[in-house]
Amino acid sequence: MKLALIGPTGFVGSAVLAEALQRGHAVTALSRQPQKLASQPGLAVVQADALDAAQVADAVAGHDAVISAYNPGWSDPQIHDNFLRGTRAIFDGVQRAGVKRLLVVGGAGSLYVAPGVQLVDTPTFPEQWKQGALAAREALNLIRQQSSLDWTFVSPAVFLEPGERTGRFRLGGDEVLMNGEQPARLSVADLAVAIVDEIEQPQHVRQRFTAGY
Repeated sequence: MKLALIGPTGFVGSAVLAEALQRGHAVTALSRQPQKLASQPGLAVVQADALDAAQVADAVAGHDAVISAYNPGWSDPQIHDNFLRGTRAIFDGVQRAGVKRLLVVGGAGSLYVAPGVQLVDTPTFPEQWKQGALAAREALNLIRQQSSLDWTFVSPAVFLEPGERTGRFRLGGDEVLMNGEQPARLSVADLAVAIVDEIEQPQHVRQRFTAGY
């Protein structure tokens, strides 16, 4: 497949890039700093700003699917507002380009821990992640309003970590996956497996899903 990847140098995006290339897909990586990406077979790099819908549209046109692992950075003091600016520009750009399939990587904060209670609203949710998590929840609300896109939103397990690629994990829907009394964990390499699996064989069109051990 011909895939466009937004956020290819981030924690999740770099793992998705490696997984997609390993499977033989042609990947166009959108980056504000193309020099950060080493040349690899199957990889094309385009300089584009995810905050600019026109640049996104130009870069993703003609692709089979777009994967957005966009995140302005956890150290960004304006992460909430910039996350939503980027989200809206990406949605707009993908639609302008006429690409139907869009997979968006969000966070675990919008997963439910009890009826009507999302993780981000619990009193123990870490303050340093809260603004980004609130923005990711709003991104999910926004994508659910999209009627012209065959979208999928993926929330990783609560504990997303470096680690090996096993290819063995569980999938869930809108609730936090648990491992006994503790929230489930997941390696970023296996999150990438789940993402590329969904692109190759869609099981969650216009749905959110989660993955964890």
